[in-house]
Amino acid sequence: MKVTLVNGSGEMRKAKVGFSWTVFFFGFLVPICRGDALWAVIMFAASVLTLFLAQIVFSFTYNGTYIRGLLASGFRPGDEYSKAILIKKGYMAA
Repeated sequence: MKVTLVNGSGEMRKAKVGFSWTVFFFGFLVPICRGDALWAVIMFAASVLTLFLAQIVFSFTYNGTYIRGLLASGFRPGDEYSKAILIKKGYMAA
């Protein structure tokens, strides 16, 4: 499932909800490509310290973390489908 998020200036981001295969295979490179430098550093450090076992954990959690970060920075659902998914998954209140 993908959701569309839009901020006040019209910038649009699409984000997948659920397990992240891209983080599973590419690790900290994913937040770099998404412009999420803080989480890139956190994921790199945790992966190195745990011999990349943390990468498996981040595969389950990063998409949700990314969506919560976008919502906190002023992004809102771009359509009713996205809003329904975000409410259903607990990222937003009804």
